[in-house]
Amino acid sequence: MSHVKWLLLIAAAGLILRLVASNFLPPSLNWDEVSLGYNAYSLLQTGRDEWGTILPTIFRSFGDYKLPIYVYLATISPFFVRLPSIVFGTLLIIITYLLGWRLASPFVGLTSAVLVAISPWTWWISRIALEANVGALFIAIGICCLLVRKTNLGILFLGLSVWAYNSARVFSPLFLLAYLFLHRPKLTTISYLLTAFLFIPMVIQLLSPSGQARLSWLTILDSGAIAQIDQLQSRPGGRLLYNKATYFLYRFGQNYLSYFSPNFLFLKGGDHYQFSIQNFGLLYLVSLPFFYLGLLKLNKISWAWLLLAPIAGSLTRDAPHVLRAIPMLPLSMLLIAHGLDRFGRNVKALFFVGLLISTIYYLVSANSYRNNYSQSWQYGYSKVVQFIKQRYSDYDQIIFTKKYGEPHEFVAYFWPWNPADFQLRKQWDYHANWYWVNALDKFTFVNDWEIGQLTFKPNTLVVTSPESKISGREITTFNFLDGQPAFIVYEK
Repeated sequence: MSHVKWLLLIAAAGLILRLVASNFLPPSLNWDEVSLGYNAYSLLQTGRDEWGTILPTIFRSFGDYKLPIYVYLATISPFFVRLPSIVFGTLLIIITYLLGWRLASPFVGLTSAVLVAISPWTWWISRIALEANVGALFIAIGICCLLVRKTNLGILFLGLSVWAYNSARVFSPLFLLAYLFLHRPKLTTISYLLTAFLFIPMVIQLLSPSGQARLSWLTILDSGAIAQIDQLQSRPGGRLLYNKATYFLYRFGQNYLSYFSPNFLFLKGGDHYQFSIQNFGLLYLVSLPFFYLGLLKLNKISWAWLLLAPIAGSLTRDAPHVLRAIPMLPLSMLLIAHGLDRFGRNVKALFFVGLLISTIYYLVSANSYRNNYSQSWQYGYSKVVQFIKQRYSDYDQIIFTKKYGEPHEFVAYFWPWNPADFQLRKQWDYHANWYWVNALDKFTFVNDWEIGQLTFKPNTLVVTSPESKISGREITTFNFLDGQPAFIVYEK
């Protein structure tokens, strides 16, 4: 079978693995996915985001300010919001083959493609509506173009990546500078225009309040770190040893090295429940020796890629982070394939047998994730919203708990609420660097601890969590998938 036929077979298998039961595992859409989908729906209907901004280049959302490309892609299928991620995750398989073939050989290309198709890291994030997955593909295409001396195309796709995911805003400019230094290609007028058009507005946006909003929550030098530094400075010699510069360098170095640790890559994986299945490595354990052996075969540009990839994630306080390590894709798979290519047929055969067994075990184990972590995915909102919608005309007031985060967004998406009406009629306030929607038509969205302090109208439906039981007739309960109650619905 020719290499192209093998590649198409691998890509088809990867697509099937991403599509099958994609709305079943992970068990539900989380608030970020719902926000992406509803903003896409709002754009499609009105040309504005949920806040009424015309064709924005950054989406306010809850105050976390999402980059634009995924939202615009999702206008194709706002109510199958995971589709762009599935498609882009599948396309990454093909681009990885081209990278491996260009950097080494068809074997390295095909092996890397297989690893992208079935590795826990790439498989899982391709089943979620994630800006990071789009950024990963654009980075890979950009690097592939640069490797074949298509400089303008390389600049274009690296430039697009910075409008897809925040980690790319650090990695892509640095990698482009490294490439220009190492290869010194001849730049044309188009090269300069593309750079100016895609990167300069990014810098301007980064310096704006909206561009700084997300960074202020994630930076190493957050308010907690500064308070800790102030305490340490009271010790003898404290100001010399404990200051912002020394603390930053220590934490940055610690974070940076963590992205290459076997614990993160092959044993435990990430700590964030939504971005990887817990206690599974991001790459299969059978790949571990070949990953580190692959380091011996890297060329200069691949070394630049590897060394620059963890920088963005290392600047944040909760490293190592699965999504912020996205610039390491698909280089991690290329490294494994490089390392394996040093060995003969017997070792390669054993590797692929081990890979098959590992994949089956992982996919079987993934089923338990659905029940164990449904609360992390804000499971139950869609059912509650449909329950309310069917009875909406029967009540004068609906109280909805904020216990699980941003209920207004789930109401807007699963209803779905008319975007023009939503833009105008929601009531909100801004505090603690967040946009809080408190009311929409009959809905009042409140914190659990506030529900008992409210004055209810005579004909009111109340949706609470188990921690906030109230007097009134209990109508029904919606459970998480582990059987624990999520929402309790009362009639007052």
